[in-house]
Amino acid sequence: MKAKHTEFARGVPRAAKQASIFFFCGPDEAGASAAANAVIAALDDAGERIELSGSELRADPARLGDEARSSSLFGGARHILVRANGDDTHDALKALIETGEAGGGDAAPVIVVAMSATDKSRTAKLLEKRRDALVSMFYPPDPSSIAASVRAMADAAGLRLGGDLAESIARGARLDVRLAQSEVEKLALYLGADPQSPKTAHPQDYAAIGATSEEDGFGPVVNAVLGGDIDSLSHEMRRVEELSINPVGLLLALERRAGQLVQIKARLGPRDTIQRLSRGEKAQLGIFWKEEGAIAHQIGRWNAEKLDRLIERLVALHRTLLTNSQASQVLLAQSLVAIARFAAKRV
Repeated sequence: MKAKHTEFARGVPRAAKQASIFFFCGPDEAGASAAANAVIAALDDAGERIELSGSELRADPARLGDEARSSSLFGGARHILVRANGDDTHDALKALIETGEAGGGDAAPVIVVAMSATDKSRTAKLLEKRRDALVSMFYPPDPSSIAASVRAMADAAGLRLGGDLAESIARGARLDVRLAQSEVEKLALYLGADPQSPKTAHPQDYAAIGATSEEDGFGPVVNAVLGGDIDSLSHEMRRVEELSINPVGLLLALERRAGQLVQIKARLGPRDTIQRLSRGEKAQLGIFWKEEGAIAHQIGRWNAEKLDRLIERLVALHRTLLTNSQASQVLLAQSLVAIARFAAKRV
C-alpha cells in the first residue's frame, strides 16, 4: 500500500493499522522520521526497540528476519527501526517476506527510514502492492503545511494558537516537524495546558520559552558544542554565565541548529558537500556565508543517527530545564560538555 505524506500531518493513516512493514523515503528525512515515530507510538504494544542500520542489513540480509522473529530480552513485544540509504534494505526485506510466506512465523513490525530513496526504488516496488506493507515518500514541507501540523499538535496538547503564531513556530523550527512538536510541548508545559484544560497561547508566551536571535550571543556556543570544540566551549560557557544568557533560549538555538543539520543532511545525501549547493539552495536551508564554514564542519561531525539521538537529548533536556529552573545553568553546562565530547568523536 502507499500513503501520501500529507496524511501523516493528521495522524497515522488507517492503512497503517494493516501493515507490519513500513518504508518511509524521500528528501524530507525529518518528516519520514516523524512518521516512523508516529507509527511506533500507535502500535498496540511497541515493546523493545531494536535499531539497525542499512549497511548492517546489506552485509547480512538474514539478520532482519532473525531479529524480527526473536523474542525480546524481557519476553515482551519488540519492533525494528532501520535507518538506511537507498535500497540498502531491499534484500533483507525480501528475505523477511519470503521466510514469512514459507511459514517462518510472525515477525515484529519493521519501520525503515531510507534517505536517498524514492517511491520508485526497488524496495518501494517490492512493498507497494502488499497489504501488509506501507510505503510513503516525504517531500520538503512548505510553511503553510507545517503551520497546519503545528495547529493540529496544539489542539492535541490543549493549546489554542492563532495562525500567525502557528507559522512562527513552524519557521522557528526550520520546518522540522519534530522540533515543532517539541516547541508545542514546551509551550503547553509553560502555560499548564492540557486537553482537559486548554489555554490560549500568545506570541509573548512563545518568546518567553526561548529567544530566536543569534544577536543574544548563542552562535559561538552553538558552534563550539556541535563542532566538538571543547577548548572554545569552556571560554563560551564562562561568557554565558557572565552575561546571564537565558539557558532555555540557548538550548532552543541548539535545537534549531540540530534541526537545520538534519535538513541539510537530507538534501546532500551521503556523498555531497555544502560547497556544491547553489546560492539559492543555501538560502533555502538557512546557510548564510558567515556560518557556512561552521555548519560544514558540523555536518562532518554528525551523521543522521547521531543527529536523531542529539535531538531527542536536547528535547528531554529542555523539559528538564523548564521544570528545574533553579539548577538550569548547571544542568545545561554539564549536558553541553557531554554533547561537545560526543561531537568530537569521529563519525
